[in-house]
Amino acid sequence: MIPKECKRLAEVDFPIAVVSKHSAREKSIRHGHPSTLHLWWARRPLGACRSMLMALLLPDPEDQHCPTEFKTTARSLLGKMTGTIGAKNADLRAALMHFIGDFADWDNSSNRIYLEIARGLVKAAHPEETPLVVDPFAGGGSIPLEALRIGCDAFASDLNPVACLINKVLLEDIPRRGPELAEDLRRVGAQVKKAAERELAEFYPRDTDGARPIAYLWARTVRCEAPNCGAEIPLIRSFWLCKKAGRRRALRTKVVRPTKGLPHVEFEIFTPTTEKDVRCGTVSRAKATCIRCDIVLARERVRAQLAAQRGGADEVFDDKGTRTGGATLLAVVTMRDGQSGRHYRLPSAADYAAVWKAQQRLKQVAATKPTDGLSAIPDEPLPPIGTLGFRVQRYGMTQWGDLFTARQKPGMQQFCLLLSGQHKVDQSLIAILISRLANGSSSLCRFNPNPRGFAEKIEATFSRQALPITWDFAETSLLEGTSGDWDGGVDWFIKAVVTAQECLKSAGQVQIADAVKHPLPDATSFVWFTDPPYYDAIPYSDLSDFFLVWLKRTLRGYSLLRDPFDPTNLLSPKTQEAVQDETKKVNGKPKDRAFFEQSMAQAFAEGRRVLREDGIASVVFAHKTTEGWEALLSGLIQGGWTITGSWPIATEMGSRLRARDSAALATSVHLICRPRPADASIGDWGQVLRELPKRVADWMTRLQEEGVRGADLVFACIGPALEVFSRYSKVVDAEEREIPLGGDPESREPHKRGFLAYVWEVVGRAALEQVLGAAESKARNGAAGALEEDARLTALFLWTLQATTQDAEPVLTTDDEDVDAEPDDDDEDEAPSSKKKKKGLSLPFDVARRFAQPLGIHLDAWEGRCIETEKGVVRLIPVLDRAEQLFGEDGAEAVADRLEKHRAGPIQPTLFPINDDPPTTPTKGRKRKGGANISDESLHKHRGATTLDHVHAAMLLQSSGRANALRALLKAETERGPDFLRLANALSALYPPGSDEKRLVDAMLLAVPR
Repeated sequence: MIPKECKRLAEVDFPIAVVSKHSAREKSIRHGHPSTLHLWWARRPLGACRSMLMALLLPDPEDQHCPTEFKTTARSLLGKMTGTIGAKNADLRAALMHFIGDFADWDNSSNRIYLEIARGLVKAAHPEETPLVVDPFAGGGSIPLEALRIGCDAFASDLNPVACLINKVLLEDIPRRGPELAEDLRRVGAQVKKAAERELAEFYPRDTDGARPIAYLWARTVRCEAPNCGAEIPLIRSFWLCKKAGRRRALRTKVVRPTKGLPHVEFEIFTPTTEKDVRCGTVSRAKATCIRCDIVLARERVRAQLAAQRGGADEVFDDKGTRTGGATLLAVVTMRDGQSGRHYRLPSAADYAAVWKAQQRLKQVAATKPTDGLSAIPDEPLPPIGTLGFRVQRYGMTQWGDLFTARQKPGMQQFCLLLSGQHKVDQSLIAILISRLANGSSSLCRFNPNPRGFAEKIEATFSRQALPITWDFAETSLLEGTSGDWDGGVDWFIKAVVTAQECLKSAGQVQIADAVKHPLPDATSFVWFTDPPYYDAIPYSDLSDFFLVWLKRTLRGYSLLRDPFDPTNLLSPKTQEAVQDETKKVNGKPKDRAFFEQSMAQAFAEGRRVLREDGIASVVFAHKTTEGWEALLSGLIQGGWTITGSWPIATEMGSRLRARDSAALATSVHLICRPRPADASIGDWGQVLRELPKRVADWMTRLQEEGVRGADLVFACIGPALEVFSRYSKVVDAEEREIPLGGDPESREPHKRGFLAYVWEVVGRAALEQVLGAAESKARNGAAGALEEDARLTALFLWTLQATTQDAEPVLTTDDEDVDAEPDDDDEDEAPSSKKKKKGLSLPFDVARRFAQPLGIHLDAWEGRCIETEKGVVRLIPVLDRAEQLFGEDGAEAVADRLEKHRAGPIQPTLFPINDDPPTTPTKGRKRKGGANISDESLHKHRGATTLDHVHAAMLLQSSGRANALRALLKAETERGPDFLRLANALSALYPPGSDEKRLVDAMLLAVPR
């Protein structure tokens, strides 16, 4: 075995850039990927898990304790792929790093040669015993799956029943079945489909011309409450049906005013020639606009009317089957045999009749007597209003069954019955298909008229990690050939099964368990590797109940789907779940931040207990708040861990909603940990403080060489900084006062301030020294030549926002995430629609504060000047918004007037014409819009007092074409000293590519006298 003293590769080196590239790419791979077995939120990329596991398991060849036998075997194995490896230990380490990086590529994950080498390396490192990898927050199973792939044993546990079922299928059922499994699944899938057609065909009739309806496009409706109107308002986000070139289709409306009864809206399908031909939607921010009278119905009334309809996803019929209200069918999407592409038609009487028949069947099904405490249709309650990510309760949807239409409910129930009767394959394997069917068959599915590179399609329920209201929705046909139907689900499932079988030679162990009370005995695992929950980022248990209610009706009495802590609970366990959710209580107290932090500390302590003394651990973390990091690190240190490494791996795609928020992380930081010896010594604070700057500086240099930037670099440096702190049982100052991990960042006394404040200070100073020079890093101590606070604040702000993924550009808006931000316009009913999002790069206030305070920067002093703070977010005010502040009202109008003229085209990267616009005489008696007659002298006296103000003023003069004023300012500033150009050049390097600021400062610098 590897000696306890020997360092692992993960503690000394890791191919960050290569693994990051493969991990980010993997998010776009679907066909055959194990993630397509069943949806799970925030699933770790397999490539990142695979590479990190290899680095955790293998010894460092350059360590003096590395076994000679391992080095000999490793050279032989790697030589089969790379040829002769140099004789030096450094050559072998480089070869191992190269292999680990390449093995992260999805295309190599099932390659026989790569698998043989990986398993051979693990066996060479652990010849006496197969290492056990433990993941107590297994979720979607990425970590234990990769452990099995490289030849380890794996123990996966989770508190969530759906997660445990996913892991059982992936880690136990699939590996234990032979190659006949795919054919068995295909045969059973066909049998289920044939039986379902007999029962459900009347609800999905074909057209008289043989066309197959594959989707039905619906809109929820409300009534206009304006006097003398009362027209029905279909709630439609977009009237587009298809935006593909050459096949454009859209809906247009016509108001019909009958002699008797209320006016109503009729639709027709047409071919628009321009975007302007298609009207805007009728709903935004839950406010509905009447098509007949243009009166806007308030969100409170929209909510009340839909609540009376239990969400409004169903049509309302009279006794004769005539529609009288409720959801309205906008169009039907069809396909024709022998013809490519989708076709669109208006609804027919047969479409309405099919829905009416489905409603009659639903009444029969709902009337059946419940068994095992379960009704035929899910009537379990949705989580309380206020639960993160849930909006639908406000619209009258209070039970899980309310998320499905009257036609979807009996269809889903029928598939549950058919699947529960299958015994030719493992029931858990085939039953998991019900989840895929549910995800594509709820009233929260959307129709996408223009997906990138694909034909128009239905987006599944969970396009986000939330369940917001969907105004107009798409109902797929469960029987006809689309990605959301039964056949499509079976095909995707089988591809994932086959891929998993190709790379798994043994099964793992899966158990439902609470991470704070782990079922394994002491000192049993060699690797403890997990991706824990992050505060309130994702409401896993609440979201997973969407699937659980149908799975329990398919696998009745299945032990893995029960709450082991509360037999009366028909949903997933909520009390023990380690998340922050104050809508739920434990022992009468809300599950607040303290509850989450206590739970995580207990879970980390359990991880320390089940790990062998010679074992190693890795904890994945991607939270963007400093509080989140402090809770994680505090839990690790309290749990008896020493942090020995920190590797940021880019695991997120730039296209995701969260990536468009400039405050988000693009990487997931993998902290490497070792059990802290029980006899660990007491650390001297002076020594720790002396070690800290060099440790951080070395790590920043190392990570920057790998392309890690900004916030990713900041948080990745916390791990190495903690190595010098967490190796001790405690750290004390000269007066024997213990230095805590966290504390009051504003305090000057170390035992009150806490270690992390010093980490932030060291990182901030290192960043300032890089971008502005050594004087800025010592500015708090009054170093000569230091720029003012606003310049240092702006530089730090921009440095933190640099993107690790070099092709990702920050978007100059805020409040746009995919997990815990405000929802989109389409589903948000709280934020005022009239309030536009402000432009400007942003950071969480806490992150900005943590940087500013240690460096003597006072945020409140710059509020309204270069920053604005609102709702916990600090926004860097765009330069173009500072015109009035720098030049006064008249000067701002002059700048704005010129900007309007040049807005359509790019800012010229050359000097504007020598002559300024000629002055004009304002009209007597009123102020001229634009104030184009502002003189250079009047602009000059409004210039700001700081160097940053001067740079911004020059940028604005450049943008507005004030060449004389610009020349005068540049001449004065360059004669004054080097600070102006030093800051301007730094900002040029820091502003995001493609931003207005970047173009302005570069153009301004070209005007500097040479």
